[in-house]
Amino acid sequence: MTTLKDIRENQTAIPREELSLIDTLSFLQAQRIKQGISQTEFAERINMSQPQLAKIENLDSIPTLATLNKYAKGLGLEIKLSILPLGTAK
Repeated sequence: MTTLKDIRENQTAIPREELSLIDTLSFLQAQRIKQGISQTEFAERINMSQPQLAKIENLDSIPTLATLNKYAKGLGLEIKLSILPLGTAK
């Protein structure tokens, strides 16, 4: 199984946009866990099946922006996008 550490160490092979998605998903999953919410409970809360949520959290499925927003809202968070000139994004 590939870990986040493996991905970070090989980040030259992964486009920056995908790393941003991985960071966002990792943050959201960590918030879910920090709030003590199980996958089953959270999936029900955001009207998603537990297997579907597991696929997203395991990076086996790429979520849409709408799905990311639904995930964030289920945690009391909001996703905001920024448009920056090239070369200024981290």
